[in-house]
Formats: sequence, C-alpha cells, structure tokens
Amino acid sequence: MSLIDSEPRGVGTSLSLSDMHAEADKRLMLVSGRANPRLAGRIADKLGVNLTNVTLKTFSNGEVYGRFEESVRGADVFIVQPICGNPENDLTANDALMELLVMVDAAVGGSAHRVIAVSPWYGYSRQDKKSAPREPITARLVARMLEAAGIDRILTMDLHAGQIQGFFQKPCDHMTAMFILTQYFTDLGLHDLVVVAPDAGRVKLNKRFAAKMGADLAILNKERPAQQVAEINYVIGDVKDKTAVLVDDIIDTAGTLKAAADAVLDAGASRVYAAATHGIFSGQAWANLTAAGFEQIVVTDTVTLRPGAPANVTTLSVADLLTASIRQIFTDGSVSGVFGGENQLF
Repeated sequence: MSLIDSEPRGVGTSLSLSDMHAEADKRLMLVSGRANPRLAGRIADKLGVNLTNVTLKTFSNGEVYGRFEESVRGADVFIVQPICGNPENDLTANDALMELLVMVDAAVGGSAHRVIAVSPWYGYSRQDKKSAPREPITARLVARMLEAAGIDRILTMDLHAGQIQGFFQKPCDHMTAMFILTQYFTDLGLHDLVVVAPDAGRVKLNKRFAAKMGADLAILNKERPAQQVAEINYVIGDVKDKTAVLVDDIIDTAGTLKAAADAVLDAGASRVYAAATHGIFSGQAWANLTAAGFEQIVVTDTVTLRPGAPANVTTLSVADLLTASIRQIFTDGSVSGVFGGENQLF
C-alpha cells in the first residue's frame, strides 16, 4: 500500500509523474492476482509502491476465494490480472477470470474510490462475434461480468478485435506493444525485411509494423476449416531471399504460426522470425514451434510463460508501458499520450 500524504497541489498546476506523492486526498494501491505476479511485481517496483497484501486461494471444491488484508477505503485500486492460466499456481483461465471478479467485488465492498482492472491479456477475446448459429459472444459477456462486479475502467493491451472496446460502457484504455516489438527488431539490424500478415484480419496491424520497420509487406491466404485449425494456401507478395517477420497479436497452439512459417520458407524466404504480444502457448505449442524453423519467436510478458519454452523464445516486458498508463489514470492524465495517440490499431 502506498499512502499519498503530502500537501495538495495548487490550483491550476499540473501533476507530473515525480509529483504523484503530492496529493493528500489520493491513494494508489496495486494488487496482484495469481495469473501473472511477476509482471505485477515489476510494475510495483517502477511505481515505487508495495503490492497490497491479499489472500487468494482455491478451495478443494474448485471455488476461488480472495480477501484484502489492508483497508482499500478511498483508494484507487489497480488489480493486475490478465485472464489467463498460470501452471505455477495451478490456475486456469477461468480461475483467473473468477479471481479478478472476486477481487473487484471485494474492493467495491471495501469502499475503494475507483477499481481499475489491469488485464493486458483479455481472455475470451477471440469469441468476439458469431461465426455460426447459436454461438455466444463471450468477449461481450466477460465485459458485462466485469462491469457488474464493479470496475470503473479496464486497462488492456492489443485486443484481438477493435469492437471489444465497444462491449464496455466503462472506459476501456487500449495499449499496444507494437513499439516495443518494432524497436527490438530494429535493434537486431536485420536486412531485406518483409513483414508477413498471417491473415487478412491482421493486415492493418502488419502494415503499420512494416512502415515503422521500413520493410515490405506480404499477406498469407489463410482458411480455418475448424476451430484452432489453420490452412495456409499461398503467399501474396515477394518473400524470396528475404528475412520474414510474421506478426500477430496472439500465439496460442502455434499451429497457424507453424503453417505460416512453412509457407513463407517454401516461397523462398531465407530466414523467418515471429512476433506477437500475447504468448499463450497452449496445447502442442512448444512442439509446433520447435518444428517450425524460426530464428526467434518474440513475445511479451502479458502472460506468464509456460515451462518448457524452446531456446529461441524471447520475452520482452511491458511493465514500463503499464506503469506509465497506470500513472496517467491515477493522475487523470492521457493514456493515449503514452503512445503519441498511436494506440488504436484497428
């Protein structure tokens, strides 16, 4: 818990990041769920606060329990909980969602001033529309659940689809890891680059990624005959003798990514890399990636990395971006200003 207990700022003055402790009537509390405690710890270190003490556990019957061990009355409570599993804590994605709802409800019941869900990975985001009769739109359902629990806003990153922001009636602050990823590949000093979009839905993101890298753009023709099954028919664009970077928002089972890498290499690419914000890596992901022939697979730490990762998997931290965004929310500043207004990628 961090107490903001200095004199209040003067009328008409702005609050800089170094002056966060200058407001007597504001208190920031940072809370970690069990989905990604390492990321929460990095954010706490950068904010200069201690993580709020909480008791979180799963009973033998599978029910999730949570309790704040400190008073949250009047505080802005930021709950860091991506909606993902964590094998280290035997936590499933559904457990993480339920745990987030429980913590939000506990903070609201404890008279917190504001409750902000910091969920860089928004679970169920791929269920954002009806693709067949009688299917649910579960991404919308999750938004309704969070709002019913009592969130005042949500802070998330690289949503799978832009319309998810419209599922919320509360503010939805959208961040992007694109600048972290493009900077990483720029620093590698690669030549003859071509950025490859895995499907038509990711073309806009990949076009901006390519523009920042000064690279060409290619597109894969992909079809999904079934859920979590992808077929790559051909490559649109020139990848021959070039270094290809496949860019997506999510890597899950990596079946799509393996098929994409095979297609790009068959089309004549000399080397292939992969970049994505969210490394879910479920099912046969490690086996698929090991067999795919990637130089590197670069993801961020929005999700806890599962054990057994191949040596060519690189993880970059989004803690700086999350910290800056949390500061802006706490001080009533501009979240889009953190990204120069370039955080809407849809």
